[in-house]
Amino acid sequence: MKIKKAIIPAAGLGTRVLPASKACPKEMLNIVDKPAIQYIVEEAVKAGITDILIITNRGKGVIEDHFDHSVELEEILRSRGKTDVLKEVESIANLANIYYLRQKETKGLGDAVLRAKEFVGDEPFAVMYGDDVIIGEIPAISELCEAYERYGKSVVGIKEVSDEYIVKYSSMKLESLDDKVYSITDMIEKPTLETKFSNFSILGRCVLTPEIFDILSTIPTGAGGELQLTDAMAIVARTKGITGVDFSGTRYDMGNKFGILKANIEVGLTHPETALELKEYIKELAARL
Repeated sequence: MKIKKAIIPAAGLGTRVLPASKACPKEMLNIVDKPAIQYIVEEAVKAGITDILIITNRGKGVIEDHFDHSVELEEILRSRGKTDVLKEVESIANLANIYYLRQKETKGLGDAVLRAKEFVGDEPFAVMYGDDVIIGEIPAISELCEAYERYGKSVVGIKEVSDEYIVKYSSMKLESLDDKVYSITDMIEKPTLETKFSNFSILGRCVLTPEIFDILSTIPTGAGGELQLTDAMAIVARTKGITGVDFSGTRYDMGNKFGILKANIEVGLTHPETALELKEYIKELAARL
């Protein structure tokens, strides 16, 4: 079954990037000339996803504004003959069928996903974390969707991370199935170094089946007193197994100050309007370090 629906949880407070996120949602922080969440929506669209639900909360109405038409701006661009920019601005409002739902209290990723139950219905669906921008030739979520079609199980996007990060993320118990594809039979959220299964962690992308909603409805809160999606997926992993895909793109953590800097530098080095100047600037700067 083709994956046509995606959820983008974007209700987090962005405390790791304060004060920038005090008035501007971290999902709207830019990478060169586009907000982070636009990269995520474009990734979904490239993978053939047509319906996207963005989970927001108070103070994030600017996300809705970004994916809507701006009649005044469009008219000004039209009157000034700026047709290229006009087409780009208009296209943002026509990327996909985008819906919004508020998570009135920040109770964790599991709670955000649970609120999407009516939107999802009885279909498999993608979850694309609002903190994580993944850039590559092949959309990361497309790689996960292909693995779902091949193996018929829930899928998570994984990467190997250092001990420093594994204790902040999740840890997978896994065995190799194919090139960059793994069978996952257990997982743990925010492990200690003594309890980790491996240094493979879920980073930003999942494809799940609707059974996850019944599990989320019955499990207790987990790490941080929040409803953890990882805890629900661990139950699926232990009973039915989950497929892990070591996706090919580069992941940028937009909830992390250094992650934002890396994203802007690396994307800036490939952007046609900034690449040459940025490359020369970095060379000059490096010579002074």
